Amino acid sequence: MDDSLDTWFAREILVHEESLVRYLARSWPKPDEVHDLRQDIYVRVYESALRARPAAPKAFLFTTARNLMTDRVRRGRIVSIEATGDIDALNLLVDETSPERRTGARQELQRMAHAFDSLPPKCREVVWLRRVEELSTRDTADRMGVNHGTIEKHLARGMELLANFLFGGMQGRSAPTKPPEDESKQRGYEHGQQ
Repeated sequence: MDDSLDTWFAREILVHEESLVRYLARSWPKPDEVHDLRQDIYVRVYESALRARPAAPKAFLFTTARNLMTDRVRRGRIVSIEATGDIDALNLLVDETSPERRTGARQELQRMAHAFDSLPPKCREVVWLRRVEELSTRDTADRMGVNHGTIEKHLARGMELLANFLFGGMQGRSAPTKPPEDESKQRGYEHGQQ
């Protein structure tokens, strides 16, 4: 076992045990299963933290709890009256998706893909590696053969361009493709060369 992970787990997760148990007791219809649920939640959080530690551990803990309860309700073929009575407390989403919602979701996905494709190549690669493949800054820098600061600049620039494209009224236009300052210098743009 990783001592630092165990220390993190005790400091960031186990300190919320009392709140977690109260939440589970309030939300789960079978009081005798609360302690088993708690253990399953801890296992999920711990296993997830082995891969990457969450930025907001308490929120991650309670989201994991809600998701686990949701999974258990959905898995149960025969849902008891008690469970359906408390289903609103679990914040479950109904899986009935209308054709309009499917079309809207497809359109949003197309907009996101267009915005992503409009990013400068280095920004696009960094955003993909950091946000989709969830690589660390160090792993991304190693893979791309650049320093950590460059990765952070490309990520910040890429996220800013995506946000501007998606939320800044640029729906009909491409995202600006001017490379970040450090990339401009590498390519010779600094002195007007192309």
